[in-house]
Amino acid sequence: MTDLTTATDSNRLIIFDTTLRDGEQAPGCSMTLDEKLIVGEALAALGVDVIEAGFPAASPGDFKSVQALAGALRGPTIAGLARSQKRDIETAYAALEPAPRKRLHVFLATSAIHREFKLNMAKDEILRRVDDNVRLARALCDDVEFSPEDASRTELPFLAEVVRVALDAGATTINIPDTVGYTAPGEFHDVFTYLREHVEGINRAVLSVHCHNDLGLAVANSLAAVRAGARQVECTINGIGERAGNCALEEIVMAVRTRRDILPYETGIDTTRLHATSRLVEQATGLHVQRNKAIVGANAFAHEAGIHQHGMIQNAETYEIMRPQDVGISRTQLVLGKHSGRHAFRQRVEELGYAINGDDFEAAFDAFKRLADVKKDIYDADIEAIILRNETATDGPWEMATLNTRTDFGSAARARTTLRHRDGRVVHGKADGDGAVAAVFGAIQDAVGTQVNLRQFDVRGVTFGDDAQADVALAIDHEGGHYHGSGLSTDVVEASARAFIQAINRAHQDKAPEAFETTAAATRTEESVSA
Repeated sequence: MTDLTTATDSNRLIIFDTTLRDGEQAPGCSMTLDEKLIVGEALAALGVDVIEAGFPAASPGDFKSVQALAGALRGPTIAGLARSQKRDIETAYAALEPAPRKRLHVFLATSAIHREFKLNMAKDEILRRVDDNVRLARALCDDVEFSPEDASRTELPFLAEVVRVALDAGATTINIPDTVGYTAPGEFHDVFTYLREHVEGINRAVLSVHCHNDLGLAVANSLAAVRAGARQVECTINGIGERAGNCALEEIVMAVRTRRDILPYETGIDTTRLHATSRLVEQATGLHVQRNKAIVGANAFAHEAGIHQHGMIQNAETYEIMRPQDVGISRTQLVLGKHSGRHAFRQRVEELGYAINGDDFEAAFDAFKRLADVKKDIYDADIEAIILRNETATDGPWEMATLNTRTDFGSAARARTTLRHRDGRVVHGKADGDGAVAAVFGAIQDAVGTQVNLRQFDVRGVTFGDDAQADVALAIDHEGGHYHGSGLSTDVVEASARAFIQAINRAHQDKAPEAFETTAAATRTEESVSA
């Protein structure tokens, strides 16, 4: 692990991962505490230097999550975000207290538009606020990062003044964010150059960069900042984050690794874990990675065109600028089927970079055998989907016992379902709908006795062919909360039902039991539901 107070003339890049804060707060990306701990352990194993665990003052749930991560993770520095105010800073430090290596990350907006319309503060008031609160943070913690929010739209002389005040107050890292993804590479390079030329003693702190992807330039802008002196890059797995997302960790790391001729920098990332970590975050958030996503997308190392295939046979470097093995993808496809045994399955799991044992292995193997009974060929992606579904499964009170649907051309679809509660109760539901999936969702709501609003529904094939598994990701709204679910099956309707029940279970965990266990649901019997 690098010394995070290293001066900015080093060629070692500090990787600051904000998947669990900026990434998780994006719509549709919320994670349970268990999922955050799983992702946090994966980030630590990946080798990130700093994990921004959350925004402790935002809610009691955020505080609990940061505190749990601070207590559980070893290796990376654990950071907590705080607005430039006393309560936020003290709350963040309290949440971080269990961490051996901790950082307070304080921010305050500085651009003219934020000063006028969000803060209603003059420049001198902002400077006083920065000075007071960075000093407070430094009195609590030796490692303090300061971010002037919307720095890329802040007047350069004022930005330099803010940075100088933060430095004098004790900030050890100065982060320059492109908060709304507005800047361009050449312009952002000039911002960092200006600060290095006009802020005396700026090399006392590590310069950092945090870019959003609104114009698709987050990685390019981050690299421009690095070439101008930044030595910390703030990023997320799969580039998740507010609006169009953040700088993608896997892209920035592999750009540096692949183009050492023009980017002579090093990171501490174990790149062979990138693909597995990407898939884990994908499953935990329910946000699918696009097939043509750089580095970790399903097509990143796929070749179908004949001329490409011919070139690959002769020499892989004709069409691949990096080896798939370097990011944790095995280029050799081991096709498994229903006659394969535990040894072959375990070997393929290990080749894919996963370590599962005991009951987890048996559960994954049983799921594999059930899939093999209905699917001719089992691909790597099928196996990964099984493993990750088990790792990120959400326990809850409801599980599906039976599901029946009927669709006739020109008529409404009909669905009947039986759900089993963990206390032993069995409830039944029925509904008609504009298609089988809509009917199933209605039947599940009828069974549990509540109504939710479907906000997002996404389905994709895990692999290829008419027997491919359907991977469904959806999100629901219930009483002001937003909850996602995911389901996997060769039957799209069944996968949708499983995803919907998982989302309801997540909502159940977040609400008082009576919000879902209504008298109507509790007293339904098999006799009361007509076939």
